Amino acid sequence: MECEKKIRCLFGTDGVRDVANKGLMTPELALRLGRSYVLYLTERGAPRPRVVVGRDTRRSGVMIEAAVIAGMMSAGAHVLTAGVIPTPGVSFLVRDHSANGGCIISASHNPAEYNGIKFLDGDGCKLADDAEASIEEYLGDNLIDDWRPTGASVGVSEDVSSGGADYSRWIMTLLHDRDLPGKNVVVDCANGAAVSVFSKLSGSLPGWSFIGMKPDGLNINDGFGVMHMASLSGEVLARNASFGIAYDGDADRVLCVDGKGRMIDGDIMLWVLGRWMSRRGTLGSGVVATVMSNMALEEHLSSEGIRVFRCPVGDRYVMETMKQQTASLGGEQSGHIILSEYVKTGDGLCTGFLFLRACMELGEDISTLTDRFGRYPQLLRNVEISGGSKIGAEELRELSETATEMLGEEGRVLIRPSGTEPLLRVLVEAKDPVRMQEVSDTILERIRTTNFRSPTATRQGGF
Repeated sequence: MECEKKIRCLFGTDGVRDVANKGLMTPELALRLGRSYVLYLTERGAPRPRVVVGRDTRRSGVMIEAAVIAGMMSAGAHVLTAGVIPTPGVSFLVRDHSANGGCIISASHNPAEYNGIKFLDGDGCKLADDAEASIEEYLGDNLIDDWRPTGASVGVSEDVSSGGADYSRWIMTLLHDRDLPGKNVVVDCANGAAVSVFSKLSGSLPGWSFIGMKPDGLNINDGFGVMHMASLSGEVLARNASFGIAYDGDADRVLCVDGKGRMIDGDIMLWVLGRWMSRRGTLGSGVVATVMSNMALEEHLSSEGIRVFRCPVGDRYVMETMKQQTASLGGEQSGHIILSEYVKTGDGLCTGFLFLRACMELGEDISTLTDRFGRYPQLLRNVEISGGSKIGAEELRELSETATEMLGEEGRVLIRPSGTEPLLRVLVEAKDPVRMQEVSDTILERIRTTNFRSPTATRQGGF
């Protein structure tokens, strides 16, 4: 029973992830996940599914990749191996090769000792919750052990690593005008999968310089990339560059800095890209943002007649809401941006290049974007939940209503339980910092009277 419970909790918000060769992320589980995914595809009409598999630069990647591919082939799949390639590159190849799905071996922004597995559908999009739940169910089903193709029915493997060059060439086409604003650009590849692209493109980008370009299997995200923006800021200032771009380990996420070394996050990129796409007539119904995006985004876009649709945190929920609302742009403050006219999943390379192009065509002064965005102050406080205590949906609703009445249209509140810790997270955002503090104190006092413990951590600023 304990084993079954563990299986049902494999998939998080971005696939299965853990310390490699220990805990969940073992070769044994990777093999079974590969088999389960192929069974999932087979029972949905693909008797010999074609699956693209790619990985980032972690030392454990080859080990996990071998196990996943063995599992897929043992279930009869035709596996297309792409080698080291960004997550959006796998999505590109799924569509380019008319595959039934894709698999990425990466732990994204996590340190090198971690690794993970995430699956894509035949459109190159991340799987929905119910699809991942179905794959998990196969792990506990006898069918996974009984399904043993033999002879000519055993799966095959095909090397499609040359497809990385095709993806790189496509990325380059997004820069229609090479004489872009801020020709002196610094790119931080985080010693991750983006290296496989920029090692091919660097000669086509005169005036651009690169850091985090020497992966050794153990230094991915170590002091570089979106989790360590100080490295890029320092390099931009040292080189007197006008712009900087940073990726995470699998390059599905991007953050930027201006010439003063100040961060340009996903909210600012959505603000610029939303206006650019609206003027081009390709935006659709509006922009999708998560509940974490700053209210300044809504304020700025609404002044341009552009609607903002809110959704839960997670780029898969961004994509689902984009489909529901027929919007062509969506993303997260953290830098996961989806432009569905071009891609089917978060693509940091596509986003960074198109952001530059949008700034050029809109006549934007990149160095003033951070000042002009003027984000609302935010106060996040974590409240420790006393042992065994829970807060119900009705209580959460009442707390949110209380805060909303206090803030009116001058702010908002987000109250949600942590998915990984015994904490209740209370985010208050308001134009007036004094009002923000008052509302936060009131909500925390209400929580204390509901037998919750006192705040254990306080953090100011956006997140």
